[in-house]
Amino acid sequence: MVKSNIYILLLSLLLLLPSCGKKNRFHIDTKKNRVEVNIRRFDRDLIRLDTVNLAESVESLLVKYPKFLPLFIENMTNSSVTDRDTIGKMLSDFVNYPLVKDVNRKVLDVFTDISSIQNEIADAFTFIHHYFPNLTLPELYFYVSGLNVPMLMSLDRTVFGVGTDFYLGADFEPYKDIVYDYMLQNFVAERLPIDVVSAVLFRNFMFDASQNRLIDNMLYRGKVLFLLSVAMSEKEMKDIVGYSQEQQLWAETHETEIWKAIVAQKDLFSSDQHLIRKYMKVAPFTAPISQESPGRLGEWMGLRIVESFMNKNKNVTLPALMQMNNYQELLEKSGY
Repeated sequence: MVKSNIYILLLSLLLLLPSCGKKNRFHIDTKKNRVEVNIRRFDRDLIRLDTVNLAESVESLLVKYPKFLPLFIENMTNSSVTDRDTIGKMLSDFVNYPLVKDVNRKVLDVFTDISSIQNEIADAFTFIHHYFPNLTLPELYFYVSGLNVPMLMSLDRTVFGVGTDFYLGADFEPYKDIVYDYMLQNFVAERLPIDVVSAVLFRNFMFDASQNRLIDNMLYRGKVLFLLSVAMSEKEMKDIVGYSQEQQLWAETHETEIWKAIVAQKDLFSSDQHLIRKYMKVAPFTAPISQESPGRLGEWMGLRIVESFMNKNKNVTLPALMQMNNYQELLEKSGY
């Protein structure tokens, strides 16, 4: 009987391990004090624009989207158009453009039910609001731009739009004429919630450093990506960075060699902006490291260093981490 009880206890503990492992010291119950997310479907309403009764349709859009429609028009035309007739003509021409018609049909097919997207973002926003109650969490809108503008945000950060036409699947034919093959892996609907939360964090936590060296850029972006990773803790590291499984495996396998190369080439403390962009920008590979490597290894290494820092300094809170802009000190205390 005693052996049986011990067996049951051990089995129970083993069953608990996976769920406990996913939690970290920043875990909260996102069902409590929840930030509800209701994405406004400007994309769907614009797609269904009644061009026969154009004046009424435009007026309806202005009433329903008083904050977003002016932002959309301004970014699509690089001007602040307010005349109803001009707006109507522009929107009518836009939705009737052949490419836009193809895109719109696909948007209505892919984004029929967005409840899971809203729930993912709501979980992350609840987490962020818990730790950063004064941080601006915007109203969210979906829109279509004819593959021109992936995201929009107002200057006060209260209105944020996402182009659903940039998340229609890697095999969507029109992408092949405008997007490099190495970028297509992130043009999928599953990526959208991560990109939304990431953009909100990067806009609220701007780069602030006494110097503009590679290490400063690496650790700044590493901080934001770390916050993203704990706000969306169910996501794998590859998802946070935007890597494929193969790219993630390459980075993990060569992590030591990557770091040694950055140091040996004296790149770490370089202020050469051209060099920094090579490490940070979206690209088929990280040129200073290897043509076999994934792009943006500067971001990936920055995240790894911040992870090391937070593991070794368990007293550091998330607000304290985000306020740190002495990146030399952060690097030294990371033990990396």
